[in-house]
Amino acid sequence: MLIGVSPAIGPELIKILHEMGHGDELVLSDAFYPAHSLHPRVIRADAVGVPELLDGILALINLDAYVSDPLVMMAAVEGDTLDPEVEKSYRKAIEGRWPDAPAIARIGRFDFYERSKTAYAVVVTGTTAKYGNIIVKKGVVPVSPRYRGH
Repeated sequence: MLIGVSPAIGPELIKILHEMGHGDELVLSDAFYPAHSLHPRVIRADAVGVPELLDGILALINLDAYVSDPLVMMAAVEGDTLDPEVEKSYRKAIEGRWPDAPAIARIGRFDFYERSKTAYAVVVTGTTAKYGNIIVKKGVVPVSPRYRGH
């Protein structure tokens, strides 16, 4: 355990977050997402839900302020419906860390799959909500004056 780091964030995810550069994306997927067939770098967090991971991750990184949509979820397939409580629970976690975060954008299922192939990594969670996947784009982390010049 580390001071100030959520216990939901395991060592492998800490490493991934540290390796990611600004503009890199991280997919937090629901338990049904075909992560292993879409991406070579998959982290398992089966006992953790997306809201808990969002809270822990967004305590360590910021959202990309240079793009209009640093948060992206999957849109419902035609004839299907979204459960508004899913996005609401994600917004609560996001706004707890970044109150001015932009709205979550929605893209089609297959566009989401294609975009996730270029993400830095995919984290498979224990979330069982339909359309429970979200992409988070990492922003530029400000460097403390204490560490400048190193």
